[in-house]
Amino acid sequence: MKPIVRSLLETDLYKFTMWQALLHRHPDAQAEYAFVCRNQPAYPLAELKVDVERELDHLCSLSFAEDEIEYLRRLRFIKSDFADFLTVFRFQRKFITVDTDGPTLSIRARGPQVHVMGFEIFVLYIVNELYFRRYDQEEALAEGRKRLSAKIELLREFGKETARAHPFEFFDFGVRRRFSGDWQEEVVATLAKEVPQYFKGTSNVYLAKKYKLVPIGTMAHEYLQSFQAFGVRLRDFQKAALEDWVQEYRGDLGTALTDVVGMDAFLADFDLYFAKLFDGLRHDSGDPIEWGEKALAHYAKLKLDSHTKRLVFSDGLDLPTAFSLYRHFADRTMTGFGIGTNLTNDTHIPALNIVMKLVNCNGQPVAKLSDAPGKTLCKDETFLAYLRQVFNQIAA
Repeated sequence: MKPIVRSLLETDLYKFTMWQALLHRHPDAQAEYAFVCRNQPAYPLAELKVDVERELDHLCSLSFAEDEIEYLRRLRFIKSDFADFLTVFRFQRKFITVDTDGPTLSIRARGPQVHVMGFEIFVLYIVNELYFRRYDQEEALAEGRKRLSAKIELLREFGKETARAHPFEFFDFGVRRRFSGDWQEEVVATLAKEVPQYFKGTSNVYLAKKYKLVPIGTMAHEYLQSFQAFGVRLRDFQKAALEDWVQEYRGDLGTALTDVVGMDAFLADFDLYFAKLFDGLRHDSGDPIEWGEKALAHYAKLKLDSHTKRLVFSDGLDLPTAFSLYRHFADRTMTGFGIGTNLTNDTHIPALNIVMKLVNCNGQPVAKLSDAPGKTLCKDETFLAYLRQVFNQIAA
C-alpha cells in the first residue's frame, strides 16, 4: 500500500511560519509534543502501532523537492535562509517514539523544537488515515460526496441572500483530521472549481501549490505557549510572542490567536500598538458570538475602524454555523471561516478528535487556559494553578 505522506510540503502553512520564527529567534529551544485522542475510537488505536511506526520511517526518509523549495521561496514572508535550511532538513526518527498503554496509542516527539515541531500534522493524518482504512472506502466516499454536494448547494442558496458589507469567504483547515489525503484533495479541487467565489484557500501547502490556491495560516497555540518557557515574565509571555512575530514578519501574517489564556487576558495585552499592527484575530474556543463582540468592542475602545480588521473563526465549524456568524458580523467587520473536519472527514463514520500538543518547553510545562476548558492539555496541576493565578482565571 502506498505511503500516506506524499510530500513534506503537505502540512499546515502555520507550521512553516512558526518554524521560521522560532528558528530565527529561539533556535536552541527543547520541546516535547504528546499525542492524545479526546474521544472514544471504535477500536483501540494501539492496534495501529506497527503501521504508524512504518509510516514514520517513511516520513523520516523524505526531503523537500527542489520545486517545493522554490514554491516556498516565492511566498514573500519566507526568508531565504529558512528556505536554505529546508533544503537540507530531514525529520530524525530518534526524536519520535510510538508506544502503547493497553488500548491507548502513545506518541511523543522530544528534542530540539525546530526538529520536532513539524511532526504534529503528519502524525495526526497518519493516524487518521490508518484508522479509517479499516472501513469500507467506497461506502464512506459515496457518503462524503453526497454531503459535499449538499454543501455546494447550501453555498449556492446562501449566495441568493442580500449582500453584506463584506463578502463571505471560507478556507479548508482539514489536513490534520482528514479521512484520507485523496479525499481532502478531491474536496479542495471540487470546491475550487464549483464555488471559487466563496472558497478562498487551504491550509494544506501541498494542495495550495498543486491547485494554485492561497495557502492560509499564521500561528497556532504552540507558538504562544512556547514563550511561557522563554525566560520572560509569565505575565508578559503573550506580548513577547506577539512582538517577536511583528519583528519577524513586518506586517505579513497578521492574524493573532487569542485563546491561549482566554480572550479577556488576551485583550488586556492587545493594546493599541498590537491592534494597529495585526490585521485581525482568530477564534478557536468558547462562544464565537461573545468572542466577536468582545473583539469589536475592543477595537471601538481603541478607536480603530473594525471594517479594516478581520475576525477569523475556526472552532469546529460547519457551513450553517459559518453562515450564522457571517450574518451576525459581516456588516461590521471582515470575516473568514476555517472549516476542518466537517469538510475533509464528513462521512457516516464518526471522526476522531485527535491532537498532538506541546506539553513542555526547555524543561518547563506549558499550557493553555482557553475559553473552552476541555481543551486544556497539561498534567502539571501546580503550573496550571500558577498560570490561572497570574491571569486571574478561576478553574472550571
